[in-house]
Amino acid sequence: MYVSDDISEKRDELEGMKDLELSEGRWVEVCRLSRITPGTGAAALIDGEQIAVVRARNGEDVFALSNFDPFSKAFVIARGIVGDREGTPKIASPIFKQSFDLRTGECLDDPSVRLPVYPTRVTDGRIEILVPSRRRAS
Repeated sequence: MYVSDDISEKRDELEGMKDLELSEGRWVEVCRLSRITPGTGAAALIDGEQIAVVRARNGEDVFALSNFDPFSKAFVIARGIVGDREGTPKIASPIFKQSFDLRTGECLDDPSVRLPVYPTRVTDGRIEILVPSRRRAS
């Protein structure tokens, strides 16, 4: 793993399951919470997937979603502008400025587009992401 500079329900269900292999995935430690400044993001490479890890401006909420911007076809979401739109936490792509809901991945400018999102938690000051298990070919 490499680190550069309706989810809440799932997060609540999975609290307290540190380092547990789950049928739907496993928790992966990304970095210390203090490494990501509130209102910014960082990219993490986990199992070959680029994931944007975003710390909300309030400093408490942490979100994870795909780092791939489907509009510019570039891996840049982690470098986007963090804020909110009418109370919805969002990140705007740094290229064409489409905004994505940090909770659901839905594009706020084009609801037909959605980025994959990942449950997150902070344990002992460290950010963890629940990544899905890889399915094996049969």
